[in-house]
Amino acid sequence: MLAAAQTVAGMTGFVYDERYLRHDPGPGHPEQPARLTALLDQLKTTGLYGQLVHIPARRCEEQWVAAIHAKSYIRHAAAVCAAGGPYLDSPDTPVSRESYDCALLAAGGGLAAVDAVMDHRIRNAFCAVRPPGHHAGRDRAMGFCIFNNTAIAARYIQSKYRLKKILIVDWDVHHGNGTQDIFYSDPTVLFFSIHQYPFYPGSGSASERGSGEAEGLTMNVPLPPGAGGCEYRAAFDEKLKPRALEFKPDFVLVSAGFDGHADDPLGGMKLTAADFGALARTVREIAETCCAGRLVIILEGGYDLKGQSQSVEKVIREIMR
Repeated sequence: MLAAAQTVAGMTGFVYDERYLRHDPGPGHPEQPARLTALLDQLKTTGLYGQLVHIPARRCEEQWVAAIHAKSYIRHAAAVCAAGGPYLDSPDTPVSRESYDCALLAAGGGLAAVDAVMDHRIRNAFCAVRPPGHHAGRDRAMGFCIFNNTAIAARYIQSKYRLKKILIVDWDVHHGNGTQDIFYSDPTVLFFSIHQYPFYPGSGSASERGSGEAEGLTMNVPLPPGAGGCEYRAAFDEKLKPRALEFKPDFVLVSAGFDGHADDPLGGMKLTAADFGALARTVREIAETCCAGRLVIILEGGYDLKGQSQSVEKVIREIMR
């Protein structure tokens, strides 16, 4: 019995729910349901899908959403989506009637993965969720994002499991401004973002380093358009890893956008699927060194279906090692 438990604990979890497909930003929108169906097809075609521990998603309870977002904003988001949109706060975040429930389910997917890790059912997890979250601030939607899935997961870990220090790594091509703003003065969270700059949303310069007791715990690595694997790998090896090992996180979270892929229509970077695998290797090594491998990766952007799907496969294979 013990041997079986140990085997499961060494496996990688996968969070997905068909209800994520109900979030409909409209025809031709890049953040489309096909992002997830293509990803699933890739995992099934390669045989990887059957090697994962499937973790059911759940609707995030309001107390955990309210730990990050203002209650007035939560009510506003619910009302706008119930009315059918057409967008929440700005035209770059289109919503439909199902979007609010999908956003709660996306946030809850991260929490379900955290629970599975903390219960020793799995070692780490990848969450194939939508809508994404890292642009969402305390009281505003932005950039396709309604609720900040990764930020909610961080507070959940701290509140439910009493783990104090969280590392959040954001490798989306766009700066994770919502996450940065939420934790900018919080000395319990080390936030690392590597992104194209200058680019949407306009934040993320190297001079943004946190404030007060948290000064130095926001780490931005802005890179020019055209940067690729060499620049990203160097930043992870020379900047992220030493600082993370010094910080000694109790849990590692990743906001994993794949719009830095060379074929992505919205980004201007030159990453390959193999490069994303290398980034995942570094965060896995940090988690193994600092916190018994506790690692949850949550999907953000990525709009070339083939590029994203192949990159997710590489990332999952890497964290399964």
